Amino acid sequence: MLTTLTSALPNFHHTDSGQFFLMAGPCVIEGEDMALRIAERVKDITDRLRIPYIFKGSYRKANRSRLDSFTGIGDETALRILQKVGREIGVATVTDIHESDEAALAAEYVDVLQIPAFLCRQTDLLIAAAKTGKVVNVKKGQFLNGEAMQFAVDKVRQSGNEHVILTDRGNSFGYSDLVVDFRNLPAMRAFGVPVVMDVTHSLQRPNQASGVTGGQPALIETIAKAAIAVGADGLFIETHPTPATAKSDGANMLALDKLEDLLVKLTRVREAIR
Repeated sequence: MLTTLTSALPNFHHTDSGQFFLMAGPCVIEGEDMALRIAERVKDITDRLRIPYIFKGSYRKANRSRLDSFTGIGDETALRILQKVGREIGVATVTDIHESDEAALAAEYVDVLQIPAFLCRQTDLLIAAAKTGKVVNVKKGQFLNGEAMQFAVDKVRQSGNEHVILTDRGNSFGYSDLVVDFRNLPAMRAFGVPVVMDVTHSLQRPNQASGVTGGQPALIETIAKAAIAVGADGLFIETHPTPATAKSDGANMLALDKLEDLLVKLTRVREAIR
């Protein structure tokens, strides 16, 4: 399934190592130096472990709990940083879009367009992303099971684009928590697309009284290991040098200095199930 990504992403360095691929980076682009530093560090780790890597960073955060929440440093500024990361570090890049008219703009700067979970049924958005010709990563809605994502895949494919990834990020459990149903990964993989587990977002605790989303980062290793064990093709992990100071989603991020140890363990899990 990764052969399709390799052909669509010039900087997606997939090897015959049989390892999962990784989407990782900060929740939102906070500045150029930090983005380059994170990308360079993660690429160094993934190169040594032979893990294909896609740098992740939102150029704008549209879905925030409070009006005073940080949303970004400016669309064009952040997109140019994503482009620079791709060119200077030599990696593929992914960012999320929220409205149809954002697709063509973002496609000028990144390699993968990501559809947020809450928007995975938005037909016009899926069509617009598909028509750019970029790889489209659709996150499964917290309100859907894996089987229901067939329709999102169909919308992209029927718009002339075969480059689709599906990503699980947990399911709503009550009003303020998420759970991961690992049945969703093989269910989505049956559609013939690479399937990713969004490890960090699946550990969020949304809708807190403070208006700031909580999280359970202590369980990152648990969710990641389980995802690899049931056959995930890739993992999505938000990481930051100092999660406590991150401008978005710090409560569920992985500290950058803990990433290498985690990935080493996960490569062993992958090798064991092969």
